[in-house]
Amino acid sequence: MDEALLRSLTPRVLAVLVRRGADFAAAEDAVQDALVEAVRVWPADPPEDPKGWLVTVAWRRFLDAARADTARRRRQDRADGEPAPGPVPSADDTLWLYFLCAHPSLTPSSAVALTLRAVGGLTTRQIAQAYLVPEATMAQRISRAKRTVSGFRLDRPGDVATVLRVLYLVFNEGYSGDVDLAAEAIRLTRQLAAAVDHPEVSGLLALMLLHHARRDARTAPDGSLVPLAEQDRSRWDTRSIAEGIGILQAALARDRLGEFQAQAAVAALHADALTAAETDWVQIVEWYDELVRLTGSPVARLNRAVAVGEADGPRAGLAALAELDPALPRHTAVAAHLHERAGDLPTAARLYAEAAFKAPNLAERDHLTRQAARLNTAEDTA
Repeated sequence: MDEALLRSLTPRVLAVLVRRGADFAAAEDAVQDALVEAVRVWPADPPEDPKGWLVTVAWRRFLDAARADTARRRRQDRADGEPAPGPVPSADDTLWLYFLCAHPSLTPSSAVALTLRAVGGLTTRQIAQAYLVPEATMAQRISRAKRTVSGFRLDRPGDVATVLRVLYLVFNEGYSGDVDLAAEAIRLTRQLAAAVDHPEVSGLLALMLLHHARRDARTAPDGSLVPLAEQDRSRWDTRSIAEGIGILQAALARDRLGEFQAQAAVAALHADALTAAETDWVQIVEWYDELVRLTGSPVARLNRAVAVGEADGPRAGLAALAELDPALPRHTAVAAHLHERAGDLPTAARLYAEAAFKAPNLAERDHLTRQAARLNTAEDTA
């Protein structure tokens, strides 16, 4: 059974049903029924037109459900208008589904879950495993999201920026269970890049590829985090780096700079350095200046302080950091790093321990705890 084919066809079939007048929730249920039927039938009797087969079966499932529900009797009138069997138009409405799933009325977590289900073609179980939540919890989240968007029709172009943020959230979730969300986000962003001509879509795809290229080097065999400066660069995926840089260069050439292109430019400079010592920190600071100008993001300012510390020395980095709110996530960890660079090991050790207490996940907490212990040991043996 070609699971990749089913996943690629899922959003297209769903879009056909919604375009025909089915509400989103009912259409999605009908498509899932059709997918189950395909898994049962196709191995022994593969169709010549897989998309047409799925559309036909899903539409019939939808009509059956509509006829059985007297509260939806108005939909029964559409039964007489069922299209005759035959080729299905080749138009791909996947992009339209992206915008619907990233509707501003949805919370970010609901938008991500709905995108993975409707556009990514993942099952509720797979999404629940990836998010480490019970399947019933994820099913409720997806059901609420489907009900929320069922009444909306997209008659105007959607907000590309919102779609990109949803995809970026998917990518940042990483991976667990049998679904690699980082790889899934790249797959979905490739789909979007093929459907819409927008430099920020290219920027996001480049950013994902450049970050993903370093994935194998980010953790040690025991699962502990490996900082960028200490990573074995021979383990980086040079093919993904080359592709990401090529996509980024084409996007930047259009002279419509956006935040994802700026972030990708920073990632490209890291990827381009053969060693950590050869990193062009001066140029990275310049790109963070652009990113701050574009977004005003406190996180961008925090990362800029790190880059300033590398380009102009730790005291300059600490001065830049002093302008930021200490309550900013990872502010304490950055302060610890810069104090260590400046040679103030007792302060750095204390701040690493404080940052470990505030860490958002176990891996980061363990890493910061080890950093504190390392400095404390160095102080004891000095």
